Amino acid sequence: MLAKLQARLWNPFTVKQQTKTLLVWLGLIVGVLALANMFNTSHEVVNISYAKFVETVERDWGSLKHSSNMVIAVHPSYVDISYDLDGKTYQATGPVAENLYQKLSEKQIDYRVEPEEDSALLQFALMYLPLIFIVVLMVVFMRQMQAGGGRAMNFGKSKARLLNEHQNKVTFKDVAGVDEAREDVEEIIDFLRDTRKYLRVGGRIPKGVLLMGPPGTGKTLLAKAIAGEAGVAFFSISGSDFVEMFVGVGASRVRDLFEQGKKNAPCIIFIDEIDAVGRHRGTGLGGGHDEREQTLNQLLVEMDGFESNDGVILVAATNRPDVLDPALLRPGRFDRRIIVGLPDVRGREAILKVHTRKVPVDDTVDVSLIARGTPGFSGADLENLVNEAALMAARNGRDRVHEDDFDRAKDKVLMGSERKSAIISEKERWTTAWHEAGHTLVAMSLPKEHVDPIHKVTIIPRGRALGVTQQLPEEDRYSLDREQALAQIAILMAGRIAEEIAFNGQKTTGASNDIERATALARKMVCEWGMSDELGPVAYTKAESQPFLGREIQQSPNYSESTAQAIDRTIHDIVTRQYTLAKELLTTKADALQRLARALFEREVLSAVEVATVIEGRPLPPIRARNSAPVAASEPSRKPAPVPPGGLVAEPS
Repeated sequence: MLAKLQARLWNPFTVKQQTKTLLVWLGLIVGVLALANMFNTSHEVVNISYAKFVETVERDWGSLKHSSNMVIAVHPSYVDISYDLDGKTYQATGPVAENLYQKLSEKQIDYRVEPEEDSALLQFALMYLPLIFIVVLMVVFMRQMQAGGGRAMNFGKSKARLLNEHQNKVTFKDVAGVDEAREDVEEIIDFLRDTRKYLRVGGRIPKGVLLMGPPGTGKTLLAKAIAGEAGVAFFSISGSDFVEMFVGVGASRVRDLFEQGKKNAPCIIFIDEIDAVGRHRGTGLGGGHDEREQTLNQLLVEMDGFESNDGVILVAATNRPDVLDPALLRPGRFDRRIIVGLPDVRGREAILKVHTRKVPVDDTVDVSLIARGTPGFSGADLENLVNEAALMAARNGRDRVHEDDFDRAKDKVLMGSERKSAIISEKERWTTAWHEAGHTLVAMSLPKEHVDPIHKVTIIPRGRALGVTQQLPEEDRYSLDREQALAQIAILMAGRIAEEIAFNGQKTTGASNDIERATALARKMVCEWGMSDELGPVAYTKAESQPFLGREIQQSPNYSESTAQAIDRTIHDIVTRQYTLAKELLTTKADALQRLARALFEREVLSAVEVATVIEGRPLPPIRARNSAPVAASEPSRKPAPVPPGGLVAEPS
């Protein structure tokens, strides 16, 4: 009964009729009050002139003195008189005479002095303005409820956005690079298309599908494609949309979401970033969050509770499955967990073909070469790469995207934008050139099976770095062996060593990030990967690595103090040994290091082929500037830098 009454009260048609009725009644009330104010008198009212009043005072002051309801109000600019005489009420208004006060005092007539009265319009506004404000406020409130379907009553309603089978145009043609994930969801699509096929053999489709993977791998796109292929309704909502400051609102929205899903069954409900609401209960600094935990409890009940939600499949996405509550991951709730990982070279090629459909690409562009040169790129990274290449082609006034545009876009995505406007002194440019030359020479000197090949070296500031040595693997890599890790540490240490060789042991802050990365890599080798002969294949890490859950506040390491000292000593030995190895390589090849630093100073950017040419001691081809003739390599466009004091660098010829 209460639900029917509420539905009737908040029906849009009923609200419209109520608004009209309310306006009519309020208009009648205002009219009655105005008329009552205008005709509020019990006997005749006579308006006389001020001269008539003065004459009456002179002639019959005694009668005036003893008359009832005698009111004489003296204002700064006028006099307002009202008195009763002979059964009538006389009203007069006139200017203030010079001898008025004296005459009134002589005749012993009482009067009072009042401030200037407001105008009649202002008096009316002050009297009826509160009533008018209330009327307007009620009308606006009623219209908002009519337009928004009763927003005040929808506070606990779900904020999910619905895409029906005609609005959702995303299919598996728009998804690439996740072939294994597509195979895992084929059964769900087939079930939504033909339910009887599985019911005949007693099969039950998974109630929940959890998509796990790094950011940008296409989890949301895959969920839309499932609904698009199956041709069912698609509800999408974020995990943060459930959590509000009022306790119980999130749980109400979860109930409403599943009720909408039942009405549109079969359908797919997609919750993006479910870790916002599905995190471990009872954890976090200062205890759990009551509203979030109640929302999670309601979600658990809806997924596998007393009520049946047949035809409603919950698909969720997260890149932090390790923080989800165990009750959410048990069978019967999220029955199927699908890993949506980074694409391999074939997946990247397929993704590039999808994103280049609407981009006019030149016939000379080989998508397979771009895919091989972008290992570790996610689908979002590849989409950004294609977009950056198209922007560069448009910036250069071309109608089609060329291979050079993709190369520049890849450098921008990997290394950051060039900061050509940065003003850098000649000495700092020399320091950066030596630093990057040290990284490059050690990478070229170590065994090829242990290092990634050099792709490009630059001393033009990019992003937050003054220079970048870029290495790209020739194939996808999913693991790292001990020799490869040690080679990375040696390459990271080479920048600092090259600076010390060139400037007689001088140290700069340019190697801070290199030292930090080398130390972190050595610590992982010892504590996580078991690559230390002294400490053996034992993990020396804390049981949990989730500081925001509050579990490490009072948790001590799971190793002794003597083991901690051994860990620190082993890390130091690994870094120093690789430091010594890199120093021996650079000292032995000092001439090649000097040639490479000079070439970087002159040209600012060297490709892998040019780096090999310089190391071998062969001359580089002339520099070709934009819209100009070739410039000889012995004639740099920049002014030569002075020789660093005591260093090996000679002034460029």
